[in-house]
Amino acid sequence: MLQSNAKLKSLIDELWNQFWSGGISNPLTAIQQITYMIFMKRLDDLEAKRERDAEWNKEEFKSRFSGTYNPYVDESKYKLGKGEGGTFWFEEQEQLDKALEEARKPRPAEELRWSHFSNFPADKMLDHVRFNVFPFLKQLNGGTSPFTKHMANAVFVIEKPSLLVEAVKKIEQIFIEIQRDAEEGGQAFQDIQGDVYEMLLSEIATAGKNGQFRTPRHIIKLMSELIEPKLGEKICDPACGTAGFLLGAYQFILSDLVRKKAPEKLITDEDGFERGTISSVLTEDVKKQLEDDLIGFDIDSSMVRLGLMNLMMHGIDSPNIDYTDTLSKKYNQDAEYDVIMANPPFTGNIDKGDINASLKLPTTKTELLFLERIYTMLRKGKRAAVIIPQGVLFGGGKAFIEARKILTERCQLEGVIALPSGVFKPYAGVSTAILIFTKVYNADDSVTEPATQKTWFYNLESDGYELNDKRAPLRKKDRVRDYGDLQDIVVRYKNRNSEENADRTLKHFFVPFEEMKNMDFDLTFQKYKKEIHENIIVKDPVKIFENLESIEENIQKELKTLKEMIG
Repeated sequence: MLQSNAKLKSLIDELWNQFWSGGISNPLTAIQQITYMIFMKRLDDLEAKRERDAEWNKEEFKSRFSGTYNPYVDESKYKLGKGEGGTFWFEEQEQLDKALEEARKPRPAEELRWSHFSNFPADKMLDHVRFNVFPFLKQLNGGTSPFTKHMANAVFVIEKPSLLVEAVKKIEQIFIEIQRDAEEGGQAFQDIQGDVYEMLLSEIATAGKNGQFRTPRHIIKLMSELIEPKLGEKICDPACGTAGFLLGAYQFILSDLVRKKAPEKLITDEDGFERGTISSVLTEDVKKQLEDDLIGFDIDSSMVRLGLMNLMMHGIDSPNIDYTDTLSKKYNQDAEYDVIMANPPFTGNIDKGDINASLKLPTTKTELLFLERIYTMLRKGKRAAVIIPQGVLFGGGKAFIEARKILTERCQLEGVIALPSGVFKPYAGVSTAILIFTKVYNADDSVTEPATQKTWFYNLESDGYELNDKRAPLRKKDRVRDYGDLQDIVVRYKNRNSEENADRTLKHFFVPFEEMKNMDFDLTFQKYKKEIHENIIVKDPVKIFENLESIEENIQKELKTLKEMIG
């Protein structure tokens, strides 16, 4: 696992510091530029491997770098006359015209490869990458792909030749270390590469707009374990950000395939979850199925690009993420998905006139509207796992109560998992919960009886990390990893119907529908938790005083005896 490779983590930190000192201090801008460069390196390496495989198998192979490209020519540097410094000077117009004609001629696309330009002098490298390689990258998957569409407005903002050269060197060192780790540790190169990109994304330590912030990987893994997405199911995140939940579903599905095909290849990751070597089961058929079935939407174009690249870094060549506001009037994909996993934006409000007519809750709060949207997006009998702020669980306003009625009357509310308030640090200290539910009735169906008969509650007290800004992994006294409640909750959730869950002094129990209904569908754990009150016997103050006097009298006697012995 990447967490155990100190050198790799150090190289990533050094790369970040280079961008910071090079004048690109905005984490989002830096991760975009780093992503573009890693992509250039990854593309070259991938094509080289495919070329070797084709040669070994005596198969035909057409590289992405076959053919030619039209080079960028800065014509302002071609001038008549004599001079010095960075300009091509010609004594005659005919000579100038010939030079320009030569410069404009198509060049072999091989020149766009990382292995070709990575040894260029600094100034030449910057011009070539900015004006030739980056435009090629933007058109990588053809004119109609989501990747190309959302790369249209992408900008290469590295302006210092020295920063580009140093970044190229550092990225090459990172890839060398990935290869070494893969050879020595037994984990696939592609898996480690994906982990590296996830670590880069984790460095974005500032909250986004409207309460958006990156969901910790171990919480995503937990939710994947609880909801168990399967190959062939249509999986969606309506506010996907960097595509963490889509990636979580992807990794769970592939690990499950490894479990069925070669369970001996499963390893236990840093959070106690089983994980398989992804590349061992990622056949072309599986890849195509996942490309079709993993679908994400977001209203931040930067996040869409990062999400697309995140999935591509993990082996999905043509990911399906689009720039779409799923709460708006333009979105109309009801009852289309089998699994939804999401952490939609909190504390946001949108213009009432922009809200889709299918959303009936009387509110402009995004945390409530997204809950209803997720409900409408699900097919009957299909399921969702959603992170919501604690306020949704107990809010007394009409919209809050109506939202909870949807969850309990029209859905089978399987579980409510209270999370500790430090889970999202350093991004935010907000208290949150995970809701797991299955859709039973459509919005226009008559509810003959409530879909929920009882709901399982769990109070997750520890997520295996310190609940402070450092969020360091917890360790036991012998330095063994402490997973907190992560593994306990998975086991208890899956066995909840076969275990005794009536004791409300514990941190897990069932609550029947009627009881929740009588509480205005309040879903807070503490509302139903039974506290144990111990009877404390308080002694008579007079007796306590008499005891103290007796103790003092004995002390004085002992002191007198000691004094006589000394004298």
